[in-house]
Amino acid sequence: MRAIVLSAGLGTRMGAMSQITPKPLVPVLGQPLLDHTFAKLDALGVGPVVINVHHLADKIEEHLGARIRDGRVLISDERAALLDTGGGVKKALPLLGADPFFAINSDALWLDGARPTLARLQEAFDPSMMDVLLLLVRTEHAHGYDGPGDFIPQLPFEDLTPVEFRGEALSAPVMFGGIQVVAPEMYEGMPDCAWSNREIFRKAAARGRLYGLVHDGRWFHVGTPEAVSEAESEISKARAR
Repeated sequence: MRAIVLSAGLGTRMGAMSQITPKPLVPVLGQPLLDHTFAKLDALGVGPVVINVHHLADKIEEHLGARIRDGRVLISDERAALLDTGGGVKKALPLLGADPFFAINSDALWLDGARPTLARLQEAFDPSMMDVLLLLVRTEHAHGYDGPGDFIPQLPFEDLTPVEFRGEALSAPVMFGGIQVVAPEMYEGMPDCAWSNREIFRKAAARGRLYGLVHDGRWFHVGTPEAVSEAESEISKARAR
């Protein structure tokens, strides 16, 4: 199985730090965000992994130099134009192959529960009934996130469930945790410009083929300096138990 780690964003919420350090290389407990993600991908044997680059692209390529040289990382270059999450995946499709793949936001940081999160997603993805499988996080348990939630499960959501968009509801019990398994055919016919992966979610939902798997560990959105501090504190506490 292959993966793309979406790493081209500007990271403006990181403030002055984003002017010298691309968000995927922001350290959490002394380790860049990107390396936390690679540790999980390596443990599952996922690869090669595609990285899309735009902001401070040279620094990301330098950090990943050894992985690029030996083919473990393939670069999708967006220096000419930032394509957002959906457009970025569409551009990278030739590097991702014909099978379902992981698409992971580089600012998602997670601790596994009883079993590795990526393995749970890989095993739960059933192409006979779903086009997209999202990692879902209970909204009230999402560190670094203060939004109203994204999705309404159609079934009791202890584990795997079809989901619908929140729509007009004021809040939703779960939000997208920045990791999905997606069939590459979902990007067919989509434009070669900047657009969000939420359009892919909407396509799958319209077919009744959007599913979610509820995360059973800790989860962090690391988008601001304050979120970095919170993640470091919470992860240190969890490791000390």
